[in-house]
Amino acid sequence: MHIRTSFPYETTHEDLRIPLPDGTQLYARVWRPLTQEPVPALLEYLPYRLTDWTAPRDFQRHPWYAGHGYASVRVDVRGHGNSGGLPTDEYSATELADGVEVVNWLAAQPWCDGKVGMFGISWGGFNSLQIAALAPEPLKAVVTVCSTDDRYDNDVHYMGGSVLAVDMHAWAATMLAFVSRPPDPRYAGLAWRDMWLKRLEHVDPFIHTWLDHQTRDAYWRHGSVCEDYGAIDAAVLAVGGWHDPYRDTVLRLVEHLPPDRVRGLIGPWSHQYPDRGLPPGPAIGFLQETLRWWDQHLKGVDTGVLREPLLRSWVSDSHRPATVYDTLPGRWVGEPAWPSPHVTTVSYGLQGAPVLVRSPQHTGVDAGRFFPFGNDADLPPDQREEDARSACFEFAVGEETWVLGRPRVRLRVTCEVPRGQVIARLCDVAPDGSSTLVTRGVLNLSARHGRDRAVPWEPGASGEVVFELNGIGHVFPPGHRIRLAVSSAYWPWIWPQPESDAGFTLDPAGSFLELPVRTHDVDSDTGIGFGEPEQSEPLGVNYPATLDEPRPERLVVRDVAKGEWRLEVDPRYGGTRFYPDGLEFTEDALETYTIQEADPLSARARSDWSIRLHRPELGWDTTVRTRSEITCAATEFLTSNEVICTESGEVVFHRTWEKRIPRTAG
Repeated sequence: MHIRTSFPYETTHEDLRIPLPDGTQLYARVWRPLTQEPVPALLEYLPYRLTDWTAPRDFQRHPWYAGHGYASVRVDVRGHGNSGGLPTDEYSATELADGVEVVNWLAAQPWCDGKVGMFGISWGGFNSLQIAALAPEPLKAVVTVCSTDDRYDNDVHYMGGSVLAVDMHAWAATMLAFVSRPPDPRYAGLAWRDMWLKRLEHVDPFIHTWLDHQTRDAYWRHGSVCEDYGAIDAAVLAVGGWHDPYRDTVLRLVEHLPPDRVRGLIGPWSHQYPDRGLPPGPAIGFLQETLRWWDQHLKGVDTGVLREPLLRSWVSDSHRPATVYDTLPGRWVGEPAWPSPHVTTVSYGLQGAPVLVRSPQHTGVDAGRFFPFGNDADLPPDQREEDARSACFEFAVGEETWVLGRPRVRLRVTCEVPRGQVIARLCDVAPDGSSTLVTRGVLNLSARHGRDRAVPWEPGASGEVVFELNGIGHVFPPGHRIRLAVSSAYWPWIWPQPESDAGFTLDPAGSFLELPVRTHDVDSDTGIGFGEPEQSEPLGVNYPATLDEPRPERLVVRDVAKGEWRLEVDPRYGGTRFYPDGLEFTEDALETYTIQEADPLSARARSDWSIRLHRPELGWDTTVRTRSEITCAATEFLTSNEVICTESGEVVFHRTWEKRIPRTAG
């Protein structure tokens, strides 16, 4: 990592408030180059609190952009951080309308030349695409990282029509804790307490809304740019990682947007910016790459970005199973179009007699983290135990086989109950028997005719189910085996269906694995490379060591007598840190997923959060504690949430929510 201390431009930064038409003011931090000439503006627009939670990351990139001739602006969404107003649901019409107003406000400032770009990772990447689809005139270019074009089937809520237990629950719980945090009196002033209490009275757990919409209805179509790619006028650089759950969006964007206004980049990365150096690498000079995009589309400089392949992606060599890799072996390849002329579908017919697939309910305990962040226990360990709980079909690798894109399965199944799910995993099996997870996919059987409807299976009927696995770039070497593992359970990723313990019968006759096999060493692969990662000087946050023994990141506990499995997850978002402005920030979270191996209705997910914000110099000391829990019956989900907020040890807010939500599809 190269830390830049000097730039083409000297810079300055200030905090200010951006007015909205209804009188609400959004809190913003602006870094600008010291120049008499107006420059383009870059916007990152998030709910994650620019004065503390994202401040370390913000200081890595916003000053860097300013030093290269852009006004780089970080804005807190309404109702979050030190912005005014009340919080809304994620990507609400209000949030997006506010974003359009911010874009127009930036374009009208005397230091801006009228052209605006938007960028962000995850939430900020989502709303960059969504605001681009609203087409405010000044917005000319977008860099969207680890984001989605489909809020229903490629987000944290549902997968293949099934409830994503692991992140539907965990992210709703996280946002309940996040939205309950107080404004900071250092920046919000004396109004902070009134702002906080008004927000808290307005809070409603996101999980209520998300579980109320179990098929792909109008709620999910809102903000899903896949509904109309043609609405996006801005030039889009779409970036993802093979270990990020959103990487398929990059493939769809390069397929559906005009080739003169889109480029795609997929590396081996987790859910992180590609310059941060977090596993798995290699990291790249991502800020330099985005600068080429901005210069091309906001300054009219021919930087050569449109002469790059439409899609540049990393194809990983075969590697041993591990929960973390500093760097994955492999190479960069380039596709002139997508679907690529270098990729051909190869079908592998399944062999053998019909088999009953009836996986124990804890199948999936070795799935790894849905959102890998570069932590030591994020990625799936050796899959041999998971494979033993699944029906497996293997294909010998005679010559090196490159896979690039989304594999697909076509399976003939017979199911004796109306509801269930099919999970398919693709594994790379080495000669010693070790099994490395390559990719996976899920289908809720009731979603087999489309994600917008729930059609129960006719008990005893047979039929073909077809679904794609997540995209991947991977090399299977000679002497290895390609393993397709099929299971009827995948906890805690997928919430089990009632009666899913009955499983289904899979008939290999007429069942296929279809792999997108890529040609080796084509002309478009040459010359692809990136500079070393580069960032501006860090903020200088101190992460103090503690005397406590660190809690395991992922702990699996089996109660043999009860037949119960418990997975405990410490998400490790940040822990305790001290900021240069005097803020002491302490954060702790624990997620717990429990299930009995023979009972799908025993599934239980719980999340506990504690956040303390402390400014000794102001005598300000606040805490937020939350508890979120989901259990189920055959016909409904049962959710329980609690928020307790204190100031100087005194409770200022305490509320609980209990709700029963019908299981219409999930």
